[in-house]
Amino acid sequence: MKDVYVIDLIQDFLEHVEIEKGRSLNTVRNYELYLNRFYEICSEDLNHEMKPADIDAEMLRKYRLKLNRHEDEHHHRLTPQTQAYHLIALRGFLKYLARRQIKSLDPSLVDLPKTHRPQVTFLHYDEVQAMLDEIDLDTETGLRDRAIIELLFSGGLRVSELCNLNRDDINLERKEFVVRGKGSKDRPIFIDDSAASRVKDYLCARHDSLPALFLNNSRNHGETDTKGDYRRLTPRSIQRIIEKYTRAAGITKHVTPHTLRHSFATDLLMNGADLRSVQSLLGHSDISTTQIYTHITDTHLKDIHKKYHSETN
Repeated sequence: MKDVYVIDLIQDFLEHVEIEKGRSLNTVRNYELYLNRFYEICSEDLNHEMKPADIDAEMLRKYRLKLNRHEDEHHHRLTPQTQAYHLIALRGFLKYLARRQIKSLDPSLVDLPKTHRPQVTFLHYDEVQAMLDEIDLDTETGLRDRAIIELLFSGGLRVSELCNLNRDDINLERKEFVVRGKGSKDRPIFIDDSAASRVKDYLCARHDSLPALFLNNSRNHGETDTKGDYRRLTPRSIQRIIEKYTRAAGITKHVTPHTLRHSFATDLLMNGADLRSVQSLLGHSDISTTQIYTHITDTHLKDIHKKYHSETN
């Protein structure tokens, strides 16, 4: 029987994840990064090309140790969450081998490290309004930036979902549309009258026929990209826009586009929305992901504290 090597099987697995599992290209690229790192770290101790049977409990132990001590060029260590992503990719790869009846380490032996969710940062409505008040609406850029912030706060979009929007994707009359989120799952997005009006104002100010909903200010007409995607805003560009108005409003919190998604969720819960509905609006597959917001939106606990806690004179 012809020998099979791990490096070739990793490529087969990535194609399986993309085609048969239907995962996004971003997910595939992440899996490729994690599994290539596994291969580089673990093949150092071998004097031959790594085979599936070489992956055993001892190799896993050493890999986890080196992963925990791994530093990038800036001497930053991998967070427990990032280490967990590496191990999830490895476990998925081992499950793939098991289904193909290729002898290797039992995937059930890959335990994930305990991780702690980071503290959720969100903005109250008045803080969002303070950001909006700093925007100059006499320019096309200002109209764009206002539409972006209102859309993020009103619809709870991920920044990647926002960047991928085209003009034709969003129905400003019905104030609803569909985005394809993580895991290639579609979900409805609903926006308020103000957000719809701001997007309409921005589109009316534009004098181009490019499909992207939000454009950067580049006027480089030498580009040959007929779709106009060279002018589509990137997640990093939107991050800079958010940072600009956060500073201008005097907000000292670290605010990102995802902070506005957190703010969308907490605003709903604080105003009485049920957890299941918020889960659906955010596109969370597991309600435990949505539950990170409950400890900061549980007004019942505030009432209990006010009623029963002794106040000092």
